[in-house]
Amino acid sequence: MVCGGFACSKNALCALNVVYMLVSLLLIGVAAWGKGLGLVSSIHIIGGVIAVGVFLLLIAVAGLVGAVNHHQVLLFFYMIILGLVFIFQFVISCSCLAINRSKQIILRCTASGLLGYLLPLGCLVNFP
Repeated sequence: MVCGGFACSKNALCALNVVYMLVSLLLIGVAAWGKGLGLVSSIHIIGGVIAVGVFLLLIAVAGLVGAVNHHQVLLFFYMIILGLVFIFQFVISCSCLAINRSKQIILRCTASGLLGYLLPLGCLVNFP
């Protein structure tokens, strides 16, 4: 049977969102596993990974419900959120490529000082 019209898009969106749900559950599981075994000691990293996993899970559920029920408003907001996530990832990727090693150290030392953490190794060096 030929897949045409909204049926093909619906099936593709359902498959994509199921993959997103599996990835989000994998993120949450790996974070919990890493914390349980003591591989990662920072609660901030664990919390961040779990938050990203939950956010991705919620977005995937919204996309799956919107695709299955042909709910246009939900699909519209799903599209907007995915567009914003893409722009955010693009900006972060460009900024990571544009910054050199000395600027990375300065940024890391400044951020750790602002957040009240112990200064990482290499932050005692003065950069011009």
